[in-house]
Amino acid sequence: MTTVLNLLPLTSEAFAPFGDVIEVAGDVDKYINQGKCARYHDRAALDFRDGRAGISVFQSEAFSLPIKLDMVERHPDGSQAFLPLSDKPFVVVVAPDEDGVPGQPIAFKTAPGQGVNYHRNTWHGVLTPLHAPGLFAVVDRIGTGPNLEEHWFEEPFTITE
Repeated sequence: MTTVLNLLPLTSEAFAPFGDVIEVAGDVDKYINQGKCARYHDRAALDFRDGRAGISVFQSEAFSLPIKLDMVERHPDGSQAFLPLSDKPFVVVVAPDEDGVPGQPIAFKTAPGQGVNYHRNTWHGVLTPLHAPGLFAVVDRIGTGPNLEEHWFEEPFTITE
């Protein structure tokens, strides 16, 4: 039997145990470029061990709902930020750690203009855009050694609207 996960709106409060929501929200920290650009400063806590921050570009095929969730992953040596290069929503899946394995997953749907930064060692789903082109800037750890752990669920979950 498959467990259904209903998509929740992504909010900073709901996502806080797993990472940071990167978005234009709250007060402007300062205006730059002759007052024409609002800077929302330091919106994510990057955290890397034995490596450095790098920026990559990912292009993923789009997913359609319902989505089968059978695996989550985590990165023990670095946080990972996903910044969409379009205004289209994507699905964000996270799960609490329960003695080294993921607990009950939670599925969020982003609003236009939102990105996420997963804390180091946070269980999360794969990149899941809902629309083409599925293009993202990704800030994560560049370094030697493995930085990926996968967990396959015995019973998959189904993500729906």
